[in-house]
Amino acid sequence: MAGLAGGSISKPRAMDKGAAGEALPEPAATVKSIVVYPVKSCRGISVPQAAITSAGFRWDRQWLVTSSSGRAFTQRVEPKLALVEVEMPPAAFTGDWQPTPDSHMVIRAPGLDPLKIPLGAKRATVDDVSVWEWSGSAFDEGDEAAEWFSSYFGKPSRLVRFNEALEIRQTNPDYAQGYKVLFADAFPFLLASQGSVDALNSVLKEPVPMNRFRPNIIVDGCHPYSEDLWKTIKIDKLTFLGVKLCDRCKVPTINQDNGIPGVEPTEALQALRSDEVLRPSHKNKRRVYFGQNLVCKESLSAKDEGRIIKVGDPIYVLETFPSSDQVPA
Repeated sequence: MAGLAGGSISKPRAMDKGAAGEALPEPAATVKSIVVYPVKSCRGISVPQAAITSAGFRWDRQWLVTSSSGRAFTQRVEPKLALVEVEMPPAAFTGDWQPTPDSHMVIRAPGLDPLKIPLGAKRATVDDVSVWEWSGSAFDEGDEAAEWFSSYFGKPSRLVRFNEALEIRQTNPDYAQGYKVLFADAFPFLLASQGSVDALNSVLKEPVPMNRFRPNIIVDGCHPYSEDLWKTIKIDKLTFLGVKLCDRCKVPTINQDNGIPGVEPTEALQALRSDEVLRPSHKNKRRVYFGQNLVCKESLSAKDEGRIIKVGDPIYVLETFPSSDQVPA
């Protein structure tokens, strides 16, 4: 995945006051990369900027590959999704772009010709699409897409797009009431720092790249794991809330270059980043954590204009949790 490793740290732009005129602290970090994942569990697209909608970054997890019965495919059960590349028109990541009849998403996978998905086409609706506990209707992307993915996985599959006109997937109200997502697992944004990956790699025999963790916002310039404690931050003029440490499944063990699972970094995280280590006053469930789930306060507003973050934007930390033991997880 381009743009997830290496590169220099951009110097934060000078900004003394926020949108409401409040004084801001010194920047704690800088946005190093922004990654959007149009098709759930497929490869992401590193972009210079991304527009924020009511459900996360525009285009993020709008599409989903399903079984013939409508159940979501993810890398947990189909690691080959890691090899599926997605390309969008570059202009799609500007704030006011709208698809034309010639606008396509292009999907590529080893051994298959590219698949083109029209972005403006009207599609039939299918019911009983399910992701975790949610089920609802979605737009079916047609037989050509179904045959393409069925050929790739060797079993009946379909590609669907979230039906935003009819469906709502709420985030867990215990952590973020009133927010929503499309086909993302649970929350609109996942943030992780380069320092955290570097610290983890210092104890691994073989380093892992950031793309194992599939974040949307990669930051640099802060201490390792400091993002755990970020309760309220500003990126440019937008306010983000840290709502839940990200507990990790098996996906970080899957090599995103070849789709082959292993044991690391989960074994190292078990020793460094488990409930037992980070949250000793809580019931130890042996979960492991990496990254912070976020929501954007401005996404609750009906107004869309100007909700964009860019690579190079400074991160201002306005409020922190007292300790990792007190961070929601």
